[in-house]
Amino acid sequence: MADEVPNVAGPEDKLPPAIFLMGPTASGKTGVAVALAEKLPVEIVSVDSALVYRHMNIGTAKPDADTLARAPHHLIDLIEPHESYSAGQFRDDALTLMREITERGRVPLLVGGTMMYFKALLEGLNELPKADPAIRIVISTMAEDAGWPALHRELMRVDPETARRLNPADSQRIQRALEVYYITSHPLSQLLKKPKYVYLPYRAIRIALVPGDRGKLHQRIAGRFEEMLELGLIGEVKWLKEHYDLNLGMSSMRCVGYRQTWKYLGGEYSLTMLRERGIAATRQLAKRQLTWLRSMKGVKEFDCLAPDVAQQVLDYLGQQLKIA
Repeated sequence: MADEVPNVAGPEDKLPPAIFLMGPTASGKTGVAVALAEKLPVEIVSVDSALVYRHMNIGTAKPDADTLARAPHHLIDLIEPHESYSAGQFRDDALTLMREITERGRVPLLVGGTMMYFKALLEGLNELPKADPAIRIVISTMAEDAGWPALHRELMRVDPETARRLNPADSQRIQRALEVYYITSHPLSQLLKKPKYVYLPYRAIRIALVPGDRGKLHQRIAGRFEEMLELGLIGEVKWLKEHYDLNLGMSSMRCVGYRQTWKYLGGEYSLTMLRERGIAATRQLAKRQLTWLRSMKGVKEFDCLAPDVAQQVLDYLGQQLKIA
């Protein structure tokens, strides 16, 4: 599909390889990864901000027990649904695992669709303060009293550059921007301009599974969401609400499918609306993921809709890893 990635010899060739298998939701990444794991000396590292949560299996399309038995995945089921996990934590955990995998004489195979995590590995992260639970409670209380648009106006006062690029209803990013300002007394926009520290001692082989026909990907997305409903997504979210003190502001409940199901259980959506909104939100997610992928350099693309896509990727990696 895309131009061949140039194979230019240089200092990077002396680094151990790491495979980055990326793609939008419903592009078949897990299936390809499992096929690769059965043929190549690789270990799979999940790059998915939803799979880190325990008990969130249906709506995240988490690999089932049989799949995990065939091809174990690192970095899934790490935290409870009320807890948080940042790109910085992912980067630290992934680099540790990559080193251990390499020391075992194997190749790290990083698989997922959370582009911010891939970006954190490839480009590094800005030095920002860690989340402060006390300050977050204060901000959340302010939002309950005055509403997020009011906090957006407060952000416009202290950090207009960040406020201008955020929607007044974007609670997650408004909260983080205000938190950073209250902790450091500096605007987030100012801190983001500082140079990043990048450390990735690997030769990253970047592969993207992208659809040759966007309409067919949308059909896959719709079919998969219907399957999630049939498997019990509504019951899963109901169970989570009963067993954890959750709210829609938490990262876990902002995951596509969970937010819409929450609103259905609260009587805000009909079942038809749940389907429509869930599918629409998943399509938007796929669109954002594809936009990220198109902006990345040095990526080898494969049509995720091709029936032999796993074999195509395997053949390509055989050349890159010099495996017969």
